[in-house]
Amino acid sequence: MSHRPSSGLAAVSTALLAMSRHLEVRDVLKTIVASARELLDAEYAALGVPDDHGGFAQFVVDGVSDEQWKAIGPLPRQHGILAAMLHKAEPERLADVREDPRFEGWPAAHPEMSDFLGLPVRDGDEILGALFLANKRCPKKDGGCGFTAEDEELLSILAQHAAIALTNARLYERSRELTIAEERSRLAHELHDAVSQKLFSLRLTAQAAAALVDRDPARAKGELQQVALLAAEAADELRAAVVELRPAALDEDGLVHTLRTHIQVLDRAHTARVTFESPGTRALPAAQEEAVLRVAQEALHNALRHSDAGLVTVSLTRAGQGARLTVADDGKGFDPRTVRSAGRHLGLVSMRDRAGGVGGSLTVTSAPGEGTTIEMEVPGG
Repeated sequence: MSHRPSSGLAAVSTALLAMSRHLEVRDVLKTIVASARELLDAEYAALGVPDDHGGFAQFVVDGVSDEQWKAIGPLPRQHGILAAMLHKAEPERLADVREDPRFEGWPAAHPEMSDFLGLPVRDGDEILGALFLANKRCPKKDGGCGFTAEDEELLSILAQHAAIALTNARLYERSRELTIAEERSRLAHELHDAVSQKLFSLRLTAQAAAALVDRDPARAKGELQQVALLAAEAADELRAAVVELRPAALDEDGLVHTLRTHIQVLDRAHTARVTFESPGTRALPAAQEEAVLRVAQEALHNALRHSDAGLVTVSLTRAGQGARLTVADDGKGFDPRTVRSAGRHLGLVSMRDRAGGVGGSLTVTSAPGEGTTIEMEVPGG
């Protein structure tokens, strides 16, 4: 990247086109941050999307390595200058952020920053987030440099278009969620109309067989044969519905993207923080990808509904030619032996069956008060 500031209509147009190419919220956020940093030739850029609890639902950075970001620690809270941009909705341009009275310091691993430019990303009266840059890269004469009024104007134009791109991405994700909900509702009706009716007939036929077994064994045998036939038909209907449940997004977008989108939805819908990372994974055979997705969904359901967890972490990493899925929570945990003896499985049998069905394995590690970790490995292909 050049150390001369980008300028002119071409540079702004390039940044806006980059934002318009993406539909997923996370991708849009990353593109906004990278575009702002390049357009204004800053060393660091970030964009925070606030939650309703004084923190950030999402916080995207550019110019900081993954190692630095992990060392910095938890996401920042809404305080100091960040809070000012979110609540007053006014731009902030500072020669040295460290000298501002609202500055409250940063973690030890945080990079040093001086000159600062930030402003809110707004959709009408709604503040969608805060976009800010630090350390303008330009020749510093007598220590003097920093962002200019022209930089502020450029960033303001970018922020206006960023609000449009972010709103469109949110609408797109919401439409996909509604489509999934409608599909689930349709399948639920089909299951009710087909499988449940056959099961009802099966129950009546079994009762008739039980009543006849002493006084008319031949007729009872005939009724039992009908029971077997009805059970087979119900199983066929159920298998057909399950095959249809394979998510279209998995075929279109692949496992990593589908899982990330699912986790982003859960993160917004629940009070617990849900995170996802997937460094360097490769595509898997279709059956294995579906099994991994289903196990992840089941494990996340358990963690969010039963564990009282504050944090659930999901990772998908390479394991030889295959992959390893890990879902860990910091919840109340449980004793797997107690769960089995009580006749409750929390979906563990289903998860093990899915893993075994594609040649994989599943392990569950948990204890009361120590959270739960579910790990699944698949061999790849």
